[in-house]
Amino acid sequence: MPGLFRSFSVENLFTSLALAFGLLGCSASQPPSRPLTPATPVAATPTPPAPRYFTPRIAQPSTSLVLLGVDVLEAQGFAPIKGKRVGLLTHAAGVNRNGVSSVEVLRRAPNVKLVALFSPEHGLYSLEKASVNVASGTDPRTGLPVYSLHGAATKPTKAMLKGLDALVVDLQDIGTRSYTYVATMKLAMEACFENNVEFVVLDRPNPLGGLKADGPPLDAKWVSWNVGSFRVPYVHGLTIAELARMAKEAPGVLGVPDNVRARGRLTIVPMRGWRRSMRWPETGLNWVPTSPMIQDFAAVLGYPMVGLGAFANPPKIDTGFRHGIGTAYPFRGISHKTVKIDILERELLALNLPGIQFRRVSAPDRDGKPAVGLYVEITDYDEWRPTELNFWLMKLACKLSPQNPFLPGPGRDFSGFLRHMGSEQFLQALQRDGARVDVAAFIADWERRAAIYRAATKRYWLYQ
Repeated sequence: MPGLFRSFSVENLFTSLALAFGLLGCSASQPPSRPLTPATPVAATPTPPAPRYFTPRIAQPSTSLVLLGVDVLEAQGFAPIKGKRVGLLTHAAGVNRNGVSSVEVLRRAPNVKLVALFSPEHGLYSLEKASVNVASGTDPRTGLPVYSLHGAATKPTKAMLKGLDALVVDLQDIGTRSYTYVATMKLAMEACFENNVEFVVLDRPNPLGGLKADGPPLDAKWVSWNVGSFRVPYVHGLTIAELARMAKEAPGVLGVPDNVRARGRLTIVPMRGWRRSMRWPETGLNWVPTSPMIQDFAAVLGYPMVGLGAFANPPKIDTGFRHGIGTAYPFRGISHKTVKIDILERELLALNLPGIQFRRVSAPDRDGKPAVGLYVEITDYDEWRPTELNFWLMKLACKLSPQNPFLPGPGRDFSGFLRHMGSEQFLQALQRDGARVDVAAFIADWERRAAIYRAATKRYWLYQ
């Protein structure tokens, strides 16, 4: 696979990566108790042209200064899009380092014609609830058409792209696979490649940093257009532009033929001053809410930590756990709809998980009455495994519920859960073993696969 693994010559690394993460469209992962088996050889695909990169002709910023892709674009005099009619896929968090919307930055750009806006889940202003379809319309602030990519269409149509020379993307991801913005980016990339429109990605930080890769790979069967678009670990450790670069260069990631991928035009505008070791607070940037439940960096940290373990979609599936306490602490608080706080606290403290601790807090519920739960503290970021708590919560759900909540039965549909979580094998273990499920074995296997993934995806890094 010279096009995908040019930097790695060890043959078993190719095989392990293909099996572990399916970048080449291989089958679902093997059980943790069995070694990986060789993959069926795949014919080599010619390496497509490398994407273009625009860097500003400005002084190297200090270590405390991060210039976002939109800032770099402006510092370069908008060179990549000068003289072009462009669309912009963005949302409320698409702002420059001074908090000015990228919509306004492009509207004011000299010799650039911004003619259309595109919006992801939660809408252009990030106010709509999760999973709610958003209609296309006209932006009242600019008068520009807004094409929703989370409604009747999830991928730009030929009509939407008509007359565009380029589609610019400025979306703030949160570093977790099931957050839908990277999926929307990928579908937009496919549409642009199919319709001969240049695709320009303005890069932004991965707020979790670029060194964490954690959690289950995504089985090929559960790839989806929204919450499972990339077959990467649940915490993927890449920026949105690095994911775009992987999609352009790696066969089988984009849902287009290889000849379309090869001729597709990708332009990446990297950040300046960002390092992989940086978490969001170290960037010096202000957090702009990316969705109604991700209002701050605390929620960004919590989303991969408890979102799967507190998965609730009754009557299809309900673990009993809830993220948040009353109306506060989304994705950082843990409560249970029936289990008393004393029992919950005892069970969670007994896990003794690395890098985290729990403290009891209270907050008003929707009726103004006090609600009590446990806040998840991250005590050691280096030791912390972002997704681990989820799977212990699932095991606890089997122990604390009157009946195993993961057992199949009438009206039980686990497809949504699997599209998010990714591993059908872990679900089968939950169904078979309940409270005796060997979580530690799965965690160890996923860690091994994440190490392979980190090594192989370094070739897509834009930053050290």
